Amino acid sequence: MILAMEWPFLISLGAFGAILGSFLNACVFRLPRGISMIIPPSACPRCRSRIRWYDNVPVAGWLALRGRCRSCRERISPRYPVVEALTALVFVLLALRYGPSLVLAPALLFAWLMLLVTLVDFDARIIPDAVTIPGTVLGLLIAWLGPMPLRDAVIGAAAGLFLLWAIAWVYERVTGIEGMGGGDIKFAALLGAFLGWQGLLLTLFLASLGGALAGGLLMLRGKGSGKTALPFGSFLAPAGLVVYVFGSEILAWYVAIAFRGRLH
Repeated sequence: MILAMEWPFLISLGAFGAILGSFLNACVFRLPRGISMIIPPSACPRCRSRIRWYDNVPVAGWLALRGRCRSCRERISPRYPVVEALTALVFVLLALRYGPSLVLAPALLFAWLMLLVTLVDFDARIIPDAVTIPGTVLGLLIAWLGPMPLRDAVIGAAAGLFLLWAIAWVYERVTGIEGMGGGDIKFAALLGAFLGWQGLLLTLFLASLGGALAGGLLMLRGKGSGKTALPFGSFLAPAGLVVYVFGSEILAWYVAIAFRGRLH
């Protein structure tokens, strides 16, 4: 049960999440195109008219405009308010999980990065260095300041680089096809920095399972083959968020099942 005194905190955090969701939309559009996040200001891609501040209010601005540009009436994708609302929801759920504690801020940062990578990789099939390199540094810094041993974070980051580079190298040698980009490899280092090597391995397993299921579904629908390229970062990022929040429970469940099987 949520205490009455917690509602202002949750509502404030949800509003903050929606604002960061609006910024997330801008990052998804600008980062793959190499556009500055500061200049130029937000504008309609069709008529180039500047978007007014009150039209930029998360979710409410899109609803007030009925999903169209105020100047030229060009349609605005509903994905914008959906991403804003989703970010707000994720922030509130993490607040319910961790409460107003020191571990909440890193969780919010990691969740925002995972949403960013999921959307950018799904749209543009790239994971920019502007996300992975600073993100890895932040993960190591948080490990240095936080409860996870810095050694685990460093090993995790190094393991992420090596494992995905080795997998990509072997796949290309066997098939002659580039199976994984450099962005995925650097992103694995970010995951290892935040999750440690144990969490990284679990993330790779869950992401591979999700990718295999998605690839199989595409083949069943006649829209792909065994060589169809999938944006692996869009599977790694959600898996990483699941492991960040529930990794200890998943590992404990697996160990309990494994040892139960040996005992019987």
